[in-house]
Amino acid sequence: MSSIASFFSSFIGTAHADAEEKAPADEEVVVEAAAEEEEPEDLQPILREECKASAKCEALTKHFEHCQEKVNAGQGFKGEDCVEELYEIMMHCVDSSVAPKLFAKLR
Repeated sequence: MSSIASFFSSFIGTAHADAEEKAPADEEVVVEAAAEEEEPEDLQPILREECKASAKCEALTKHFEHCQEKVNAGQGFKGEDCVEELYEIMMHCVDSSVAPKLFAKLR
């Protein structure tokens, strides 16, 4: 081995591709414990459906559905897509109804 190679090898470790490395037993226990944890259920979709059917947002939901039926039947004006009814009216009502219920359950 040349003196330059021995000089650099004193600073840099040597890796062997064919050497097998076994994980310590402690790491296996941590991986198994993490796999056993369950993901909590997302409550937002459930609360959204409840709020869509509530008296507060029911009329707006029906208005959006009527708009969708009209557009799908070809009776709407050219370029109508019911986006305003969906986002600005119905979803605003639903989100304002869901927010306090959702944050109360997250505590």
